[in-house]
Amino acid sequence: MLKKIHLSEDALGNISAAVKKAESATTGEIVLALASESAAYSFWELLFSVLGGAFAFFLLLPFSGVILGFLERLFWSTPAWLLPAFFGVTCFGLVALLFSAANIPAVDRLLVPRGVRAQAVQSRAEGFFMQSGVCNTRDRSGVLIFMSYLEREVRIIADVGISAKISNDLWGLIAEDFAAGIGREDTEAAFIRAVERCGELLARHFPAQKSNPDELGNHLIILEDPLW
Repeated sequence: MLKKIHLSEDALGNISAAVKKAESATTGEIVLALASESAAYSFWELLFSVLGGAFAFFLLLPFSGVILGFLERLFWSTPAWLLPAFFGVTCFGLVALLFSAANIPAVDRLLVPRGVRAQAVQSRAEGFFMQSGVCNTRDRSGVLIFMSYLEREVRIIADVGISAKISNDLWGLIAEDFAAGIGREDTEAAFIRAVERCGELLARHFPAQKSNPDELGNHLIILEDPLW
């Protein structure tokens, strides 16, 4: 996963250091998470595969006589089940091949509607926001920066304490800049820039106090497997 987004072990260390530095100026907490994908899009992959198999069946149907003549030249005898068997093996084989191809991320992005992908990323980010404890910080000042690789989308979710003081539009701008950096394969800098900008906003509204515990981890959390 890290190779796909061009992140080295040294880069992970630099990102963690950036989070620690940003949090030193605020009572807020910044959590980073990276998911390989935000949903198992099996329905869309299977639908594409079955439709492809059905299209092949109807495409071959008018050529049944030609196919039967070909089979008769290959075998000593042509039992009645041979032609249906040919159609079945060909179409089901194509379905299996298309289903395998549909699991390639680039193909998945073409098959799955944009709205479905966007909702999946939002749901996964919100779920992780709750499960990871970002919503349970002392001042309700946690921020989650969530990236989903397959969908190529970024979400920044802020807790209620922050949302009351900082417009969601600002988080959206940071997310857009972050996604643009990933698109340029400048992943390390994109993470660090997003952390620094979030840290600046948090420090402005939630400055550090004498007691400033580090409530959550500073490292990038890799979510390799979907939760469903």
